[in-house]
Amino acid sequence: MTATFSFDLKATDGKARTGVINTPRGDIRTPAFMPVGTAATVKAMMPESVAATGADILLGNTYHLMLRPTAERIDRLGGLHQFMNWDKPILTDSGGFQVMSLSDLRKLTEEGVTFKSHIDGSRHHLTPERSMEIQKLLGSDIVMCFDECPALPADRKRIQESMELSMRWAQRSRDAFGDRPGHALFGIQQGGLEEDLRGRSAEALRAIEFDGYAVGGLAVGEGQEAMFKVLDFAPDQLPVDKPRYLMGVGKPDDIVGAVKRGIDMMDCVLPSRSGRTGQAFTRRGVVNIKNARHADDPRPLDAECTCPACSNYSRAYLHHVFRAQEMISGMLLTWHNLHYFQEIMAGMRTAIAAGAFADWEADFHAGRAKGDIAPL
Repeated sequence: MTATFSFDLKATDGKARTGVINTPRGDIRTPAFMPVGTAATVKAMMPESVAATGADILLGNTYHLMLRPTAERIDRLGGLHQFMNWDKPILTDSGGFQVMSLSDLRKLTEEGVTFKSHIDGSRHHLTPERSMEIQKLLGSDIVMCFDECPALPADRKRIQESMELSMRWAQRSRDAFGDRPGHALFGIQQGGLEEDLRGRSAEALRAIEFDGYAVGGLAVGEGQEAMFKVLDFAPDQLPVDKPRYLMGVGKPDDIVGAVKRGIDMMDCVLPSRSGRTGQAFTRRGVVNIKNARHADDPRPLDAECTCPACSNYSRAYLHHVFRAQEMISGMLLTWHNLHYFQEIMAGMRTAIAAGAFADWEADFHAGRAKGDIAPL
């Protein structure tokens, strides 16, 4: 436990890295996967259950929390950690992506973004300064600077203008964040798929100086191949001695590929969203528990998994409760998915420390290639 925020890079294997992010609320082992608690909850999970999967940190969402129940209310009730009963670190995103993807009638200016709430149509104005204020009210341990995130594909002119605006907003975010010992501010690299624009973005962020750096503007429609091409150069443009965070990623093979290319932190709604829709991620690929072939199957989802869903219930039961629309279905499948994602992270940390990442990666892909029809 420490009173300050710092990053201790422990080992590298190729570009893959393992280390520890030290925060006053606890250590974050990297590579780290952050379950998403959009509205102050990881859907279908109790906080202690999320912790039991091995998660060191959660992600909360500025956009959703500013609309409901509001950051001011959460502050009056003791901050986001107390409000949602999570005593470990919390990272909050800035709201920029959700303004782009969820809100209606967005008006973008140099000052910020005016938009209509997707909940009730009320009008709101979000600026770098207001985003920093909201995240301070929430009590976030890791704060993201406010950026503008265009959907891909987009033409180069649009990407460049967006990146340059985001860099001006990054400086305003830094100025508004101020000096907050024990709390961290991360900058967000933009530039679409363009190596030179991302290089210019990284240079601007390094000049401002942040506690960590995110690779933003990916997982927004470009596909895995294009994303990996960007990750072949983008992390190298960022400081070696600071955490690197890939926002909004992803599927297990996305995560492994990102870590292979130098990423330290990731988040995604996929484990919980998929759990609620009957999909379970296993070491042999995705199991669709809704399929009729599971109705009489006494096997667990994954015989090697120690989560409650695999330890205590059969595929037949999980198929039944999903078909019956029982709440326990989403709870068990989400718990399994989060457990599996954290198992991947732990496996990579161990392999990188031992200099055996390539072997671990080969085994990971070989297991998935066998498919779910192979005997477990």
